[in-house]
Amino acid sequence: MTSSSPIRVLIADDQQMVRQGFTVLLNTQPDIEVVGQAVDGLDAVKQVAELAPDVVLMDIRMPELGGIEATRRITEATPQIRVLVLTTFDLDEYVYEALRAGASGFLLKDASADQLAEAVRVVAAGDALLAPGITRRLITEFSRLDNRPRPPLKERVGDLTERETEVLALIAQGLSNAEIAQRLVVAEQTVKTHVGRILVKLGLRDRTQAAVFAYESGLVRPSGY
Repeated sequence: MTSSSPIRVLIADDQQMVRQGFTVLLNTQPDIEVVGQAVDGLDAVKQVAELAPDVVLMDIRMPELGGIEATRRITEATPQIRVLVLTTFDLDEYVYEALRAGASGFLLKDASADQLAEAVRVVAAGDALLAPGITRRLITEFSRLDNRPRPPLKERVGDLTERETEVLALIAQGLSNAEIAQRLVVAEQTVKTHVGRILVKLGLRDRTQAAVFAYESGLVRPSGY
């Protein structure tokens, strides 16, 4: 994808009406082009290899191969391709696992045309969709599992400066760059710089992975929110 070419999208859902509906909505956008439709996870993995889309809209529950494993295979093989998870509820029990598998965010299936298009643009631009609902899901999941910090992850937090650690914790709460800037009383560009350094130091791809890392490393505790 270049600045002048449309964002190429693959839609993976076992329901034909969903695939067709999203295709119609997205193809009305001048900067977005649906290049393929996949009927299940295996088909999605195959078509990603053939079509090289910029963004994949991925349903979680599909036959043959589910959306979580399909997301994992796609992001491991082609990390530059972004996956948006499609779900019926913002607290879907599988959303957390999809994020861990490499998804860049989630989208409700009843999203409006404008929300759908904007979600595709945001993810294609390299950002991530980390809504408050997903943040709550992360907190709930870690409370339920009572995960203990993994030593290697905790050691990696030590590579961050005090301010970077602070920014990472706020990312995990679901705050945007503008909200973090307001909280810390700094310029938004300064926050963007911190976020970029955090991702590089921790070897992470986007804000979603950063949020998951913050919880798994023990930097952010569910009981604190």
